[in-house]
Amino acid sequence: MSTTMQTVPDQSRSLRVPRINIRDFGTLIGLVLMMAIFAAIAPGFLSERNLVNILQQSSINAFVALGMTLVIISGGIDLSVGPTAALAAVLAASLMTVGVPVPLAILAGLVLGALCGAVNGMLISFGGLQPFIVTLGTLSTYRALALIVTGGNPILGIPHTLRAIANGRLLGIPTSVLLVGLVAILAGIMLRRTPFGEYLLAVGGNEEASHIAGVPIALTKIGAYALSGTMAALAAMILIGRLGAAEPILGSSWELDAIAAAAIGGASLMGGKGSIIGTLLGAIILGAMRNGLTLLNVQAFYQLLATGLIILFAMLLDRFTRGRS
Repeated sequence: MSTTMQTVPDQSRSLRVPRINIRDFGTLIGLVLMMAIFAAIAPGFLSERNLVNILQQSSINAFVALGMTLVIISGGIDLSVGPTAALAAVLAASLMTVGVPVPLAILAGLVLGALCGAVNGMLISFGGLQPFIVTLGTLSTYRALALIVTGGNPILGIPHTLRAIANGRLLGIPTSVLLVGLVAILAGIMLRRTPFGEYLLAVGGNEEASHIAGVPIALTKIGAYALSGTMAALAAMILIGRLGAAEPILGSSWELDAIAAAAIGGASLMGGKGSIIGTLLGAIILGAMRNGLTLLNVQAFYQLLATGLIILFAMLLDRFTRGRS
């Protein structure tokens, strides 16, 4: 027993070394190669305006993918991020349109997102249910609630304050990109420098050993899902600010994009492994790929096909690297 108890923290500490690992470097090389290809065949791809556009478009997925990465590291999956975002957007927009100050409305949306995620975590931890089944159920539940509350209609009249923030720039860099960078830094510190981050890695790596070592498994999972819900809600706040409206169908297919970004970045769906830097690179890869294909007038369903193939390739690569280790 003593040997097992020592294994968990030792393994976690080895993952906390603040450096770019080989997988992150490989993801970066893949991004560079892909951009070089698009630069050669898609006119205007490397223009400053288009590159900023790629970062801005990727920021929404990056928010969601960062939260998804934490869940995947803990050994779970969250298929409800899109409907969670829609529900949070509907609440925040409803409050704003009746005169509630924008900061309070945003806070309410973020809290609702955290609560939706926490419900997922509690059902998984205390109900003994599989993450896939739980979040598949809440995917439908949260989406239905958003549709019922709004009657299926968008909520218009988003205040200028939020729109100015969501569409604003600082030193030429979109606000959403700067905010993603800040969130990523905080997530990296949390994952590598706090007990909670160590617990996430330990639970995802070996839940039984973590239980023996005294790790609060239930609270760790609930925390991971709550953070995932919060990140989805934050992405929703940025998006409704850009669009000027909150739609109950907001967030469609966000779970696919978030899982793809995390997988490309090196997160293992088996748990216990993931990278904040890798996830950011993964989100940019997806954004750049779609942007490049759009410039080449490639139809949207081929872009969806490319996303699916990327996920499969990332999973096969993870399987291969785990088998070799």
